[in-house]
Amino acid sequence: MSRPIHRRDFVKGGLAALTMASASPAILAGPRREKLNLAVFGCGGRGEGNLNGVSGENVIGLCDADERMAANARSRFPEAVFNADYRALLDELGDRLDAVVVSTPDHMHAPISLAAMRRGLHCYCEKPLTWSVGEARAMAEVAAEKKLVTQMGNQGTSHSGFRAGVEALRAGILGDVTEVHVWTNRPVWPQALERPAETPEVPEGLHWDLWLGAASERPYHPAYLPFKWRGWYDFGSGALGDMACHTMNLPYMGLALDAPTRVTAETTGLFEETFPAGAKITYSFPARGDRLPVTLTWYEGQTRPADDILGGEEVPGSGCLIIGDRGTLFSPDDYGGRQVLKSSAGGELERPEPSLPRSPGHHAEWLAACRGEGETLSHFGHAGPFAETVLLGNLALRLDRPVAWEPTRLRARNGPPAPPHDPDRRAGSGPAARRRRPSAGGSPARSSSPPGRGRGRSPTWSGSPSGSP
Repeated sequence: MSRPIHRRDFVKGGLAALTMASASPAILAGPRREKLNLAVFGCGGRGEGNLNGVSGENVIGLCDADERMAANARSRFPEAVFNADYRALLDELGDRLDAVVVSTPDHMHAPISLAAMRRGLHCYCEKPLTWSVGEARAMAEVAAEKKLVTQMGNQGTSHSGFRAGVEALRAGILGDVTEVHVWTNRPVWPQALERPAETPEVPEGLHWDLWLGAASERPYHPAYLPFKWRGWYDFGSGALGDMACHTMNLPYMGLALDAPTRVTAETTGLFEETFPAGAKITYSFPARGDRLPVTLTWYEGQTRPADDILGGEEVPGSGCLIIGDRGTLFSPDDYGGRQVLKSSAGGELERPEPSLPRSPGHHAEWLAACRGEGETLSHFGHAGPFAETVLLGNLALRLDRPVAWEPTRLRARNGPPAPPHDPDRRAGSGPAARRRRPSAGGSPARSSSPPGRGRGRSPTWSGSPSGSP
């Protein structure tokens, strides 16, 4: 029998002191096996790609709330234990596990990753690291407290070209950088729409209560999955969550941008439960040491940068342009691996000598680090603060007003006081919306809740899972 997922199952341990630290398994002292014992959570889409990346290890556990998406993985790894409920799988495998790979929809990244990391398990989690700002903070804190090897799934970070770009920016070859533009061709899924009124039967093999997980109750509809969940506030994080952790990573890491002080959003029009058709989001970053303040502008969907932003050259579907007083760096793809450097004075801009290690591959880098060999570059110490920054754009978008951000307090200066702490509540859905009856025997179940219950989580100032700092 499946049981409902409550926010208190993971929020309390994630944001408070880690009382289980003394109970961590011996994995913290070093690798226990020649091959790592892994469990993979989310087996379709990016999950299948991540499974391919770790398939040389011992895959002993598989989990997906949609058994249809897990069919291929289960046929490839017939000896692996399968369970549609991540909690039951973690309990069953226990201390046999060394690490986990999490590739579910965004709203379940934190619940699963935090549950695993509290057990002392190394963690590879897809981008965007989390659904909310507060969850990203919790992920970084838990990983640091437990001394775990982590990696966010923004695989461009491991490209040699990306690392060369970071080295160039850190060396200051562009001079004083004050302006950055980043854009994407996303969304490539439906959004800018309202909730469907129909309530069809749940397909066989889909455990709808488990798929909803920590999100608000709602009836099943094929408008939400597969893949289409990215456009819905309750499950995804829109174009920012899908691509900014790739395309914005080069300036964020290379310019040491850290947290913005102000974020504003302009949209083509807001919808109650889905992201808009287009948006322009402006991040204001403060000075860092002798580096000047930076304004970074993000464009998505129907909102595009100016046609002449590249000096008359064709503007591709995705890209990143970094502008300094001595030159520009333009990356014409999603991952920052290719760059065109131009000097303001003409001639060549000389790249510095390499200073970052070159990677054997994003998954291979993480697996090697789990064995004590080298380090990851997109560890949660980087990915957590980076995800916070990215997701602040969605907070400003949904609030439809500027956000003046205080990162140390995990809240906005210009917001109302945070609501009372309620671990069952995810950004305003209320505890009643989360009290679902589990389906008998873990089988799929349709929601019996009224259609309006928990309708569309509203944003909170902290962006934390419970709405409190």
